[in-house]
Amino acid sequence: MGIDHKNVTEIAHYQGEHAIPKIRFRPARAALGVSAWGMNVLELDAGCEGYPEHDHASDGQEELYVVLEGEAVLVAGGEERPLRKGDMVRVPPELKRKIVTRGSAVTLLAIGGTPGKAYAPDPRMAT
Repeated sequence: MGIDHKNVTEIAHYQGEHAIPKIRFRPARAALGVSAWGMNVLELDAGCEGYPEHDHASDGQEELYVVLEGEAVLVAGGEERPLRKGDMVRVPPELKRKIVTRGSAVTLLAIGGTPGKAYAPDPRMAT
């Protein structure tokens, strides 16, 4: 078994019927063959508010966001938390969250998994 290596720009972004303007969703888990957790790269243009508010109360998945470039705001639990390059933030399953950008774009690594359970990819995200 070898090492899988990709640059983010080599991972084609989703362009199907559910694509959201100003957001490029790159399925990094599938591109690298990761099977233990979910992982995507999200690129949001400046002034983007289209990232859907959501939680993972039904599946118990916690998410970790890592800011690779730029700045964003995490809106969660009635609070706004500014995020900048190098920041990491863990969001528990039951907390509704939304990411917005204002003056600059952002590139985020989003990692998710359900504690105590084997990872199973969402069949809607199959590539």
